[in-house]
Amino acid sequence: MPFFMTQALGALNDNIFKNALAALLVFQGSRLAGLNTDQVVNLSAMIFILPFFLFSALFGQFADKYEKSMQIRRIKLFEVAIMVTATLGFWLNSLPLLLGVLFMLGFQSTIFGPIKYGILPQVLDKRELVGGNALVEMGTFVAILAGTIAGPQLAGIDAGWPVWVCLAALAVAVAGYLYSRRIPVAQAVAPELRIN
Repeated sequence: MPFFMTQALGALNDNIFKNALAALLVFQGSRLAGLNTDQVVNLSAMIFILPFFLFSALFGQFADKYEKSMQIRRIKLFEVAIMVTATLGFWLNSLPLLLGVLFMLGFQSTIFGPIKYGILPQVLDKRELVGGNALVEMGTFVAILAGTIAGPQLAGIDAGWPVWVCLAALAVAVAGYLYSRRIPVAQAVAPELRIN
């Protein structure tokens, strides 16, 4: 359950921020960046996906080399820091900073992905593995859907909507960190691995 909630809250947070930012870009993109809406939205999608292409293989090695529960806790603290930076970006009305936050969320997801798939065989029996994978994927997709709905809804609040987006994102990030503290130890499967 702690891992399930940590994973689901991470996916929820990514999608709250990403979709709230998309709403901002659609309505204010040309004013903020001097670009048309399609260009800014496509740029933001590319920025979020870019870390997956650049760093997935590297962090797959980290997932095997080091103990997983400690890595997850550090990743969740990093997510809290990212959301504090997002708050600053909204407060300053800084599109470059917000796009940087989007890149860092993609980077954080890239670090977490290999751990997500590597920890289940270590904490579940073989007979539980299929059901465990199904539950984690279901939680992920429900969280993506919830974040896709919640982000624009929060961005649609007339008075001070960035405050609501930031409060929601920070609350979800902190909740994810608190759940991560209860994830059982999952020892390194290849501690002798040389990072390449």
